[in-house]
Amino acid sequence: MKFTKMHGIGNDYVYVNCLKEEVTHPEEIAKFVSDRHFGVGADGLILIKPSQTADFEMAMYNADGSRGEMCGNGIRCVAKYVYDYGLTNQTNISVETLAGMKYLDMTVENGKVALVKVNMGAPEIEAAKIPVLTEEKQALNLPLEIEGKIYQATCISMGNPHCVIFMEEDIRNLNLEKIGPQFEHHSYFPKRINTEFVNILDKNTLRMRVWERGSGETLACGTGACAIAVAAILKNSVEHNVKVQLLGGDLQIAWEGDHAPVYMTGPAVTVFDGEVILPEDIIK
Repeated sequence: MKFTKMHGIGNDYVYVNCLKEEVTHPEEIAKFVSDRHFGVGADGLILIKPSQTADFEMAMYNADGSRGEMCGNGIRCVAKYVYDYGLTNQTNISVETLAGMKYLDMTVENGKVALVKVNMGAPEIEAAKIPVLTEEKQALNLPLEIEGKIYQATCISMGNPHCVIFMEEDIRNLNLEKIGPQFEHHSYFPKRINTEFVNILDKNTLRMRVWERGSGETLACGTGACAIAVAAILKNSVEHNVKVQLLGGDLQIAWEGDHAPVYMTGPAVTVFDGEVILPEDIIK
């Protein structure tokens, strides 16, 4: 199977051009290629497919083989792939995802895509639609007990579910390996949850670490960056255009509030092209 390794601020995936490659059993292939010792090494697998309703379709699988609705860093790399590899000559494209249609604007430098701005759609804050199992209509300041400690959670969907935890203590000192899975599998979240731990640095800057369902801690999460910006704007802690600092780099997030779409701008990087021999038990 031919593939391209790409990343958006360290959130890395294996990309396959399904206009040329036929991929069967993507769940098992995702687990294999994501393994950083025996596979390619990635946070998951992303398939670039033809679409009946958009310019392209993105199918995203986490490192554990589960299907994800949306990936903000991944979709920027999809835009870079289809332009840089000549699948389109347009710098404005639409991409079909399980989280709906997304619209992308590319900034091209020296013939290659350097930055991508994504219309991520409007955030969903109704608890039942995220989903969050609570009697409250919105999961804002929802108390979550983890190992005897109460955390105040703001839950938002950006096409996939997010739990935002604002913290006074420095998030760089958190043991995410210990507490992350407990948030992910909390009984409030029937589809599991991505959890973002956030420091508010000033009115224009947020710092974030993320525990992603199905992948563990990653260097970046684009939909998560959007979720924390929305949560911080809702509590009047930041301006409507903020920089989000992640382990792998920075994203710029803008949201005007109410039912307006969230805009995410950030880089996309091609690492290498390759070909991997899939194990017999996967492809047969």
